[in-house]
Amino acid sequence: MNASPASGSATAKAAGGIGEVETRYFTFAAPPDEMLLESGDRLGPVTLAYETYGTLNADASNAILALHALSGDAHAAGFHPEETNPGWWHNMIGPGKAFDTDRYYVICSNVMGGCQGSTGPSSLNPASGRPYGLQFPLISVADMVAAQERLVRHLGIERLLSVAGGSMGGMQVLQWAASFPGMVRSAIPIATAARHSPQQIAFNEVSRQAIMGDADWSDGDYYGKEAPDHGLAVARMIGHITYMSDSSMAAKFGRKLRGENAAAKFSPSFEVEGYLEYRGQSFVRRFDANSFLYITKAIDQFDLTNGRGLDASLCHAGNTQFLVIAFKSDWLYPSYQSQDIVRACKRAGLDVSYCEIDSSYGHDAFLLEVEEQAHLITHFLRRVSNAAQRR
Repeated sequence: MNASPASGSATAKAAGGIGEVETRYFTFAAPPDEMLLESGDRLGPVTLAYETYGTLNADASNAILALHALSGDAHAAGFHPEETNPGWWHNMIGPGKAFDTDRYYVICSNVMGGCQGSTGPSSLNPASGRPYGLQFPLISVADMVAAQERLVRHLGIERLLSVAGGSMGGMQVLQWAASFPGMVRSAIPIATAARHSPQQIAFNEVSRQAIMGDADWSDGDYYGKEAPDHGLAVARMIGHITYMSDSSMAAKFGRKLRGENAAAKFSPSFEVEGYLEYRGQSFVRRFDANSFLYITKAIDQFDLTNGRGLDASLCHAGNTQFLVIAFKSDWLYPSYQSQDIVRACKRAGLDVSYCEIDSSYGHDAFLLEVEEQAHLITHFLRRVSNAAQRR
């Protein structure tokens, strides 16, 4: 099913970057050996969609796992055939970039529970032959990471040089350090939190209610029928408001009006309204509403403190080096949450560096603020890699 992992998934390189790439699929946990979830339920078989970039070296010591945010997928870099949009972290992954594919072997998989090739609520339930819908079990961030660990070992990798990701990806980074510390040389959590605040939970709950309040949601059993597109679009619009900052919205839109005359009294008249409408409509073409419900619930329930303190959860990650990055204008994942992670790392005796980047992009900065972020990551990874080679 899978080509040799050492070959990478890039079939060609464009000037200054990665060329065409392919998505692969890894399936495990076939009955009767289903995966045991944190909830106590079992799930199997489980498929993860993934892509790789660069070449795995002879001793498999140069592998980096890139972890995506809520709406991301396995396509982190390069281009799919006949598509013009690159992967979601294309400006950070590639030859000479922060995650330099001339030096490192980068892996990215779509999370379990997703809808871009990995097993999720829109997948066929082998017991019924129909999409799972709400028969899909509740999943956790720890379950996502446990599935990724199976993929990493399948690729012949015993220890990762680094795990890196922003937002929900940063939560997975922290979970990796807590669950599999012996497999992680370094960790780069970006614009994230060890647990959601009430405000973060509140935004997600409003988004879920928008979906479940859509008449077409049909208690999650909408496959083969009209999908709850309106509710999912509204959920995405809510999300995009939180991803930007007040200053970035002002700079991008101001109070500019749309060029055309409004067809109805309450149709979008400001450019910012049209932008949100466009983002919502484009999202429904690529994302499943039930996946949105399951994934947002997983990140709301994520709590690495486990009622005993974050430092206690990270105390076994003594050999893992951390680079924690935050952004000053990020009000969705404010910098105090990253600082909490840094303090916990110090209390646990871990090697940790912290940088707060002065950006106006808001939470989107982890995808858009390339130059300074790349500088930090490049030098951090070289330090980690050089230290690994000396051992």
